Amino acid sequence: MMLITALLVLAALPQKPPVWKPDLNGDRRAALERISADSLKGNLSFLASDALEGRATPSRGLNLAAEYIAAQFRKAGLEPGVKTEAGESYFQTTMLKARGSDEEQPVHNVIAVLRGSDQKLKDSYIIVTAHYDHIGMNPNAPGDDKIFNGANDDGSGTIGVIELAQALSTLKKRPKRSIVFMTFFGEERGLLGSRFYGKNPVFPLNQTIAHINLEQIGRTDDREGPRISAASMTGFDFSDIGPIFAAAGKAVGVEISKHPKNSDAFFGRSDNQALADLGVPAHTLCVAYVYPDYHGVADHWEKVDYPNTAKVLKGIALGILTLADSQNEPRWNADNEKSARYLKAWQERQK
Repeated sequence: MMLITALLVLAALPQKPPVWKPDLNGDRRAALERISADSLKGNLSFLASDALEGRATPSRGLNLAAEYIAAQFRKAGLEPGVKTEAGESYFQTTMLKARGSDEEQPVHNVIAVLRGSDQKLKDSYIIVTAHYDHIGMNPNAPGDDKIFNGANDDGSGTIGVIELAQALSTLKKRPKRSIVFMTFFGEERGLLGSRFYGKNPVFPLNQTIAHINLEQIGRTDDREGPRISAASMTGFDFSDIGPIFAAAGKAVGVEISKHPKNSDAFFGRSDNQALADLGVPAHTLCVAYVYPDYHGVADHWEKVDYPNTAKVLKGIALGILTLADSQNEPRWNADNEKSARYLKAWQERQK
């Protein structure tokens, strides 16, 4: 009886929060060192080139970008994320009309997976994303340049996903949980790709423990001043994920923090919102929230700070691995009223 009473007393005591300690061991350090400024530049100089005509949703340029991203996932040896009647594919496809058109065209979320190594935890997932579309061309734009290349928004996030996929695929010891690398179509038209995935998840949402989205990680010329070796997370204190990434960033010399104004204000302005609405702890990492050429024709690949992007990605990579190897799952912050709706959605999914 005394033992039972003691156990009941222990159960009633406040539980210590899980300890999330980033581990930068030799294998991980080697993988992170593969994140390369030159590789990032090579990928973005194509994805944000005039040849892709601004990657509008839908468009020929967007489909060329999808094929290119899939080729990089294939090169890394990652499994296709989608199973179809015809076999495995990197493309989750639907049909969509262009603005002002009655003709439907195919659009794709591009999905690959690095399978986890733990017998139990490999069936849980961390999703790492960016949107690879932009706003296309405008023949009425002033001047000679009519193409909105979207190098930073969000070509930079897209090449970040590619670079993380290629680097983490070289780990000798794979993470315990599975990591899904995904690029979305149609963010610029209202989170279309991420909303489509949320309604048609390839991996069960109940087993998706976190969503890390990358947006505008390439430019350092923020209007508030240079952003070097630093990034902000939207909704930083809405869940456990902000502090986890802050610790991971610190381990590699990158400050990942809460922007006093923009972290909360920008939470709903990228694809993390789609999965947060479904209860998945989901956040976006950003270097420069507001910068020259935002949604302008001059957002070119030459203006991206590639060495800084590579350094920031190392912090992000370590944060992802910290989540992937932990027995614990991140949770929405029940003490923050701004996360209450997302916590409620998470609780509804657990029933």
